[in-house]
Amino acid sequence: MRVFYEEMKEKLQSILVKNGFDEKRAEESAKNFADSSLDGVYSHGYQRFPRVIAYIQKGYIDVNAVPEKITGFGAVERWDGHLGMGNLNAKMAMQRAVELAAQLGIGMVAMSNTNHWMRGGAYGWQAAEAGCIGICWTNTCPNMPAWGAIDGRIGNNPFVLAVPDQNGEHVVVDTAMAQYSYGKLSVCRQNGEKLPYPGGYDEEGSLTCDPAAIEKTRRVVPIGYWKGSGLSIVLDLIGGILTLGRTVTKVGQECESEYGLTQVFIAIRPEVLNQDPDKAQEILNETLKDIQASIPEKEGHTVRYPGQGTLIRRRENLKNGIPVNEEIWKKICEL
Repeated sequence: MRVFYEEMKEKLQSILVKNGFDEKRAEESAKNFADSSLDGVYSHGYQRFPRVIAYIQKGYIDVNAVPEKITGFGAVERWDGHLGMGNLNAKMAMQRAVELAAQLGIGMVAMSNTNHWMRGGAYGWQAAEAGCIGICWTNTCPNMPAWGAIDGRIGNNPFVLAVPDQNGEHVVVDTAMAQYSYGKLSVCRQNGEKLPYPGGYDEEGSLTCDPAAIEKTRRVVPIGYWKGSGLSIVLDLIGGILTLGRTVTKVGQECESEYGLTQVFIAIRPEVLNQDPDKAQEILNETLKDIQASIPEKEGHTVRYPGQGTLIRRRENLKNGIPVNEEIWKKICEL
C-alpha cells in the first residue's frame, strides 16, 4: 500500500489539530513526519506518529509550549524546551544555530527539557540547506547497556553530521549509538525480516539478527562495541553539562517514558574560513567521486556516500507514493 506525500501530510496535520495544535504548528510538525517518511525513514516518520499522539494525550508533550532562551554568550545559547513538540523544538533550535552562524561563523544551541525529535537527520539536512555544516545529537531514555553490562543504563543517543553541497545533494550521516535503532528493529520485525548484521543479544546471551529477540531483551549492541558505548556516554555528558538538563540517568529516574530530553545543535558557515566556495565544492566532488569508484563487495551493487540513498528514496516515493504498513496507517486514520 502506498500513500502520496500530500495526503499523508494533510492527514497527520488534521489529527494534530484535533489534539490541540493550531493550524500552522500542526502543518509544520506534520511536514516533518511526512518528509521523513518520504525519505524512507519510516520508523521515525509516520510509524512513530501514533506514539506521539499517545504522549500528547498523556501530557508528556505540551502542544502549546515553545522554547525559551535561558542564557547566551556570543555564539552559544542555552534554551528550555518546556516539553514542547520535539520536532518543532528541534527545528527551531537548528534555525537559531544557523542564525548565530550567519552572524559569527558558528552557532550552538543547547536545549533541555524537550521531547523526541523524531528523525535526527532532518536537522542535518536543515543546516545543509542553509549552507552550513550541521552537527547535532540528542540523548534518550536508558535503552542500551554500557559495554560489558547487561542492563540498560545509557542511551543509543542519535548523532548527526551534515556537509552542504551546492547542488543540494548534501552528505548527511544520521546514526544511533546502537548498531540499529529501536525504530529500525520494529520495522524489520513488522516486515518479517532478519537484520543483515547482529544487532543485539537474545535471552541466552548470544548475538542475534532476530529483531524481536533484541526488542525483548533490550540488549542492543553499541556501534563499534566499546567505542559506541563511550561515545554515547560522552555525548550525554556534554549535553547535560551545557544545558544543566537531564542526562540519560535522570530521564530514567524522573520520567515515566522517553521525554524531558537534552539536545545540542551546532551550525558552522564554511565560508568564514574559506573564501572560495567553488574550491570547497571541488574538494567535496573529488572525494565523493573517488568513494563511489570503490570496487563493490557484491557484483551489481554500488557504493554510496551518506545521504545518497535518501535522495534516491525521496524521488521514488514522491513519484510512486510512500509505502506504508496497512495496519499502522489504518490505526493513524482512526486516531
